[in-house]
Amino acid sequence: MRYESSLSDCQWDLIRNHFDTGNYGKGRRHSRRELLDAVLYVVKTGCHWYLLPKDFPPYKTVYSFYKRAKDKGIWEKMMQDLVEKDRIKMNRKAKPTYGIIDSQSVKTANKAMDRGIDGGEKN
Repeated sequence: MRYESSLSDCQWDLIRNHFDTGNYGKGRRHSRRELLDAVLYVVKTGCHWYLLPKDFPPYKTVYSFYKRAKDKGIWEKMMQDLVEKDRIKMNRKAKPTYGIIDSQSVKTANKAMDRGIDGGEKN
């Protein structure tokens, strides 16, 4: 069954190389694309792993696939590659030459203890 979160053939072709390992299909019950569609379903809907619809692979299999890919850095690498492809498509350099950070983007984690002296403040 197809869901709104399912990858199109074109989208799968863009990221397939991150998940294809050469021994595709040997000893596997579920394709990488099925597993990826299940992960995307969880991300899109926000449902719990164990609430995946029954037409996806078992949730423990899907979570294991997600966790192994996360531990290997596959998700980060895939996103970096997609951003680079998109930048090139927009006639830009693959990697940005600079970044801008404003005060709304960076919040301080801790309040400063020393704020200066307030002459009107009573101790």
